[in-house]
Amino acid sequence: MFVLGIDPGLTTTGYAVVTAQEVAAIGVIRTQVGLPIPERLLEIYRDVTALIREHAPSVMAIERVFVNRNLQTAMSVVRASGTAMLAAAAAGIPVLEYTPSKVKAAVAGYGNATKGQVQRMVALRMGLAEVPSPPDAADALAVALCHLQEDGLRRRLP
Repeated sequence: MFVLGIDPGLTTTGYAVVTAQEVAAIGVIRTQVGLPIPERLLEIYRDVTALIREHAPSVMAIERVFVNRNLQTAMSVVRASGTAMLAAAAAGIPVLEYTPSKVKAAVAGYGNATKGQVQRMVALRMGLAEVPSPPDAADALAVALCHLQEDGLRRRLP
């Protein structure tokens, strides 16, 4: 079962396509700052759709948007998140959202883990020689691993 992990962002959206044993694809979708927002969202939609066509994931796991003090940034992330979800829905793929603290707890064992701790743990868990770069790609891998762990726990429950 392939999981498509997504760390949404308008400028940089991280992605990772994984199973419990392998990383099939990892990277980022970059959009050009200065282009109209609809064009940037279309780029995200097209690239996520291409990933879905190429790897046929059974599920998308996406980091839930956390609204902090910067509403403008949050709005950009919400737009990118919705666009990625739309690509999954159009392909008939279920989408599950995970909070940042849930992802950190699942991957690093602590909901307040630092980004560095999470990045080192995803590399360790997947047997990677280096921490995935850029950080958005590592974050997407963490979201996918969180889903694999949660899905495994759900399957064991009566």
